Amino acid sequence: MKKNIAIIGSGFSALAASCYLAQQGNSVTIYEKNESIGGRARQFKKDGFTFDMGPSWYWMPDVFERFFQDFNKKTSDYYELIKLNPAYSVYFGVDDFISICDNLEEIKNTFENIEAGSGKKLQNFINQAKSNYDIAIKELVYRPGVSPLELVTPQTTLKLNQFFSTVSRDIRKNFKNERIIQILEFPVLFLGAKPTKTPSFYNFMNYADFGLGTWHPKTGMFDVVHSIQKLALELGVTIKTNAQIDKIVVENKTAVGIIIQEKLIKADIVLSGADYHHTETLLDETYRAYTKKYWESRVFAPSSLLFFVGFDKKIENVSHHALFFDVDFNQHAADIYDDPKWPDAPLFYANFPSKTDKTAAPDGMESAFFLIPLAPGIEDTEALREEYFEKIISRFEKLTQQEIKKSIIFKRSFCKNDFVEDYNAYKGNAYGMANTLLQTAFLRPKLKSKKVRNLYFTGQLTVPGPGVPPALISGKLVAALIQKSIRSKKDEITI
Repeated sequence: MKKNIAIIGSGFSALAASCYLAQQGNSVTIYEKNESIGGRARQFKKDGFTFDMGPSWYWMPDVFERFFQDFNKKTSDYYELIKLNPAYSVYFGVDDFISICDNLEEIKNTFENIEAGSGKKLQNFINQAKSNYDIAIKELVYRPGVSPLELVTPQTTLKLNQFFSTVSRDIRKNFKNERIIQILEFPVLFLGAKPTKTPSFYNFMNYADFGLGTWHPKTGMFDVVHSIQKLALELGVTIKTNAQIDKIVVENKTAVGIIIQEKLIKADIVLSGADYHHTETLLDETYRAYTKKYWESRVFAPSSLLFFVGFDKKIENVSHHALFFDVDFNQHAADIYDDPKWPDAPLFYANFPSKTDKTAAPDGMESAFFLIPLAPGIEDTEALREEYFEKIISRFEKLTQQEIKKSIIFKRSFCKNDFVEDYNAYKGNAYGMANTLLQTAFLRPKLKSKKVRNLYFTGQLTVPGPGVPPALISGKLVAALIQKSIRSKKDEITI
């Protein structure tokens, strides 16, 4: 039975869900509050420079391929991928950096040169990570988080101990060199939690890193957004921008539409890909499934201070992706999770897309963005932004042994207040809710409202979690739940 479905937001999860729902024969309309689509993955252009405003790492290419295969398509039908070599570089001091190559054999040699015996240990570690990846990506993450029994399989039973150890503990059992440890702990930061708080099963992120490699869509991550948009339009989805939702209308405990600029838009089903907490504020309080106390008790992934910068020259001694770990990793993590404050000495990440994509900057110039992870909910002022830009640029110049400040044509900052303003992000978080043991799978906010019929959610605050590949999966999961409800002609709720 064809349904009229209204989707709030146009991030990866919402776009993915729209494709599946339209494929099932429904009438689907996306309503996006901003001028352009993509959610956190929007694009910013200025003076011939082009920037991805959010996600910049293309990992888990198999998940993207699986998404397009669901529509009898291939990623290559829509965009071209470039495998990066080096995948990224990690800086620990002046003229002291480690480059991660695009294949495991070279990475093992790199490790072996740093710590004797670590090459063989890395192979064993990645073998384990691949086993976990196969279980997670081929089985667990494609389950809707309805029941704890979803986690109980013959494979996960054998790995039960990995849910009670941590990534950090397992890495430190095998490796002693602090640089190797930091490189191996880095990938789980994409899950939004500290390595010391992340179940060791999540070391599958190391296989995503070393086993599958780091890729770049030819002209940036917005290629993926544009491609899914194109697919959605081919399937008959309607997309409306500058359409901020003021309220979700509920009658008889059933979602019946949304209000935009005082106009009621009727819908049989409402699906929100917007911030979960914000979406519930669009409901009368009696229909909200999660309380203020609940949200305050959750562990959220960091916010970020971002700088989009145009340079009038090429930047040297740096790769497409660069991590700057020349300060205390654990202290910065503590400043995010334990005692939230602006870090005295921040780690930071730099991305130079024009190293790979010649359209990202005018000839002879460089586009870059710099990212500092910050505690969500932190104070955000222009003065603090400028102070931290000076901190990281001064360190960047010292570590890469070049002067770049005088070559800045322009810069744009984006921080906690912008995440709140542009994305209605709870406490200005950048990545959603962290994947800790108590915030995994069925323990995350539900895809289907517990209090309102025909109201659903998707995205980084629900299952499977933060990141672009999980967002695509989340869209598929919620579309399947909606279709199941349509077929059964009922949508049970608990009050």
